[in-house]
Amino acid sequence: MQTEKLWTKEFILATFVNFALVLSMYSLLVTLAQYTIEQYDTSMSMAGLVSSIFIIGVLIGRLYAGWQVNKFGAKLLLIAGVIIFIIMTSFLFLPLNIYALILVRLFQGIGFGLGTNATGTIVSQIIPRTRSGEGIGIFSISVVLSAAIGPLIGTALMRMFDYIAIFVFSLIVGIFSLIISFFIVAPKFKKEKPSKQGMHLSNFIEYRVVPVAIIVLIGGFAYSGILSFVTTYASEIHLAEIGGYYFLAYSLVVLLTRPISGKLMDLKGENMIIYPAFLFYALGMFVLSQATSNFLFILAAILLGLGYGNFQSITQAIAIKVTPKERMGLANSTYFIFYDVALGIGPFFLGFIIPVIGFRYMYLLFVGLILLTAGLYYLLCDRRFRFSFLKNR
Repeated sequence: MQTEKLWTKEFILATFVNFALVLSMYSLLVTLAQYTIEQYDTSMSMAGLVSSIFIIGVLIGRLYAGWQVNKFGAKLLLIAGVIIFIIMTSFLFLPLNIYALILVRLFQGIGFGLGTNATGTIVSQIIPRTRSGEGIGIFSISVVLSAAIGPLIGTALMRMFDYIAIFVFSLIVGIFSLIISFFIVAPKFKKEKPSKQGMHLSNFIEYRVVPVAIIVLIGGFAYSGILSFVTTYASEIHLAEIGGYYFLAYSLVVLLTRPISGKLMDLKGENMIIYPAFLFYALGMFVLSQATSNFLFILAAILLGLGYGNFQSITQAIAIKVTPKERMGLANSTYFIFYDVALGIGPFFLGFIIPVIGFRYMYLLFVGLILLTAGLYYLLCDRRFRFSFLKNR
């Protein structure tokens, strides 16, 4: 049997544009809070607002993209999103006041949300259904790579030159992404008439994706405690020197395993991957909560890479499998809205919990939360999908 082609020109270009946009985003994200404090002599809370308002913009962009992707097409939304991102990045060179900077970050997030939702939609539409796990695994590596490299570039440019160098880098990356976007040929589908006219929820949310998106929301909430606090935790337990290597070890594991886990999913089904991923995720969180040495800290990163690293890509592949191709834009929007909300609100709520119970007990509680999420996955997704789309592979 001939294998359907995965590595098409559009797949490669869309993956590269996604990588470039996320790379630019991360290089700014890790430096803008400090830039705000130094440049505007403002409070930590205001600096945090400059960083977090970007996520609000991303959510707005994703909602609009999911709603209008069939009307305008994924390519047009991609180009529009990248242009907005470039324009807003250009404004960072101007002498803005703090409120103008917040507004710029909001619209920068909207552009990013439009652009990344469009690349995800294009890739979802062109990946063969028989290779969806493998395709999404490879595509999501673009996010893992940029998340690992972006902060390193941002902090290096800040140390070697100045904040202006980070803005120049982001602008160049944005312009390069725009040029590549014009060469992408997005698939066209018959425009679907909205189920209800006006601002009805069904025109913004793909209901088929909601069960797995709920799983991502809870799983992502737990991981937000690592994204935001793992380096602080490493310092508290006197492992500050190794703390910076957590994301490097995590990223390497994800890079090595996602293509393999994606192929296994296509051959054996998602449960072959997701249940072991839950176990590795819980085990990694337990080891992290008990870490007292460099070895245990890095072992936790490896286990979490095997666990959460594959959990995230497999759930995205499931979201694609349950959705018709003409609704793929809405499916991507729905999935990432839940994902972004988890990573966005998680640190806020955990900031109230950590002073009460501490980092170790927080990570230990997450072990139970992850296992409960596995049970919820069985109830919401495994049993439900087993008798629907899994029958029709």
